Amino acid sequence: MDRADSDSQSHDNESSESQTLQPAAKPGQKRTAIYLRVILLIALAGIAGMVYFQYRDLLTLKYLATQEDRWQDFAAKYPVSIYLVAFLIYTGITGLSLPGAVPLTLSYGWFFGFWKGLLLVSFASTAGATLAFLTSRYLFRAAIQNRYSDRFTSFNQQFEKEGAFYLFTLRLVVAVPFFLINLLMGLTTIRVWTFWWVSQLGMLAGTAVYVYAGTSVPTLQELSSQGARGILSPQLIIAFILLGTFPLLVKKSVNRLRKQT
Repeated sequence: MDRADSDSQSHDNESSESQTLQPAAKPGQKRTAIYLRVILLIALAGIAGMVYFQYRDLLTLKYLATQEDRWQDFAAKYPVSIYLVAFLIYTGITGLSLPGAVPLTLSYGWFFGFWKGLLLVSFASTAGATLAFLTSRYLFRAAIQNRYSDRFTSFNQQFEKEGAFYLFTLRLVVAVPFFLINLLMGLTTIRVWTFWWVSQLGMLAGTAVYVYAGTSVPTLQELSSQGARGILSPQLIIAFILLGTFPLLVKKSVNRLRKQT
């Protein structure tokens, strides 16, 4: 046996030894990963449940309307920190997939004005959606794709081609719950960066309409007492109609471009 053969045999022996060692480590690693996911899921579910049942009344227009003076006093004392606090509150609510985004959006529009409110809500909502997306991907993606690997293989191949456009159209449809979109997108192969910028762009129109609605009332007390009637001006009704038809216009435009190419 020459030296090349001996080196090849020793390399094969080393690779076979490493292969025999790997299966022994993998089950333990998988078990640990499963335990961590279960613990994280229980912790997040507990936190979300506690926050919702403890503070659900605080995320209504009726309660927010009673805090006008406190928010104004806090903004006067801490003109910079108010933006950070508002951002963290909105991000936490959307990240935990809790109800309350609409009252907060209306309140931020009234409190901060249109442009500042739009920037704040837009980035905070996208940050919260991305956190929910990453949580779904870490907790559920591996288990579901392993269980339904055959179905997800073809789905992921198709989604890699049109996933960004599909997400964009879903974001435009206000009737589709955003927390459900975050959950489902976490199960796909879409990149985090793609999810972020598409969500930022797709939710911008709806965010602008709701922030503008918040700026159209003089006080939150009036908005809380009158409900939707207090914000349904002719301009706002037109904005909501355009918001509902916008996804259809985008879809038709994209289909025409595809036919031309």
